[in-house]
Amino acid sequence: MTRIQFPDGFEWGAATAAHQIEGGNWNNDWWQWEHAPDSPCVEPSGDACDSWNRWRDDVAVAAELGFTTYRFSIEWSRIEPEQGEWSTASLDHYVRLGEALLEHGIEPVVTFHHFTTPRWLADQGGWTEPDTANHFGDFCHRSAERLAPVLRRACTINEPNIVAGMAHQMGMFPPGTIDEALHDRSTAVFVIAHRLAVEAIRAGAPGVPVGLTLSMADYQPTDGSETHHAAALASEDVYLDAIKGDDFVGIQTYTRMLMGPDGWTGPAPGVAVGPMGYEIWPDALAATIRRAWDRTGGEVPILVTENGIATDDDAERIAFVHAALEGVMGCIEDGIDVIGYSYWSLLDNFEWAFGYRPRFGLVDVDRSTFERRPKRSARWMAEVMSANALIAPTTIGS
Repeated sequence: MTRIQFPDGFEWGAATAAHQIEGGNWNNDWWQWEHAPDSPCVEPSGDACDSWNRWRDDVAVAAELGFTTYRFSIEWSRIEPEQGEWSTASLDHYVRLGEALLEHGIEPVVTFHHFTTPRWLADQGGWTEPDTANHFGDFCHRSAERLAPVLRRACTINEPNIVAGMAHQMGMFPPGTIDEALHDRSTAVFVIAHRLAVEAIRAGAPGVPVGLTLSMADYQPTDGSETHHAAALASEDVYLDAIKGDDFVGIQTYTRMLMGPDGWTGPAPGVAVGPMGYEIWPDALAATIRRAWDRTGGEVPILVTENGIATDDDAERIAFVHAALEGVMGCIEDGIDVIGYSYWSLLDNFEWAFGYRPRFGLVDVDRSTFERRPKRSARWMAEVMSANALIAPTTIGS
């Protein structure tokens, strides 16, 4: 049995997001987007995994599998349903979730913004308006103060580069207004919002590590791709350059992207492609870790806050994660400070415009009964985490 040992204290986690699992988050821009007549979404989120009610089931399965951390997001539109109106009950809900995790030896990792924005704020222009950064800072301070007893790590904004790009370059996220000027404005607002959020969370929950999570791809150049390759890297670098002094940076990587004279070339011939249209390329994780480490001068510890694969073939999932973790270990051996790995996702859930077809979860969720059923890959991950070592996929039976 081949094993690669991870450092003592290495964090093992799984991740989710409120809108993708809670269900019934009708008061945000994404619910509105899902139901718009011209929406690119294949289906609405609806009840999702009903985790607003069944969060104890999520805690139980995470504990059963042996995770040491659980990353979840808090839903801004529940906590501040209208501007200046704060829901104590909603914050208490997330405190109870945190308490339950701690009781099971799992450290709560809280994301303060994961794609969704309250309707009242979206109506004011959302992330293209500078005032949004101040609103977000207020939200982070109030939430961090209440969550401080259970908060063990805080992520300010999930993948701001994806929110800005998908909204204003691709038209796949709300408000779907394709406009490069709006993209640049929202990027600037996100950078300011992150800095304000770091200050707010540190003030509200002193001593809690705070960082940003960034979507990264292994952008690989081909002939004639200089302009587009540089632009792709710049879309990440603007955030990597904005995290100086943070306690960590969350790296979220799924694939590589070959760049050509016209931008992304699409998947290469002969390379397997997942249901979301990109290559299945586990080596991308190590490549992005190395790039983030180099760009930040080795001054910001790296936490893999998302990595995974959408597949119905659980053997393929195990092989993908095994290969990705081999790359992580290679980075650690080369002196890069990688402090943990969090798989996306704990549950099969609502995958934004793609609906429920992509199945990233280690745990299957019955769409009618909401029963949680750990997959073979979950059992393999449990063995890896228990041993704190990378165990060959062939050692786990079906």
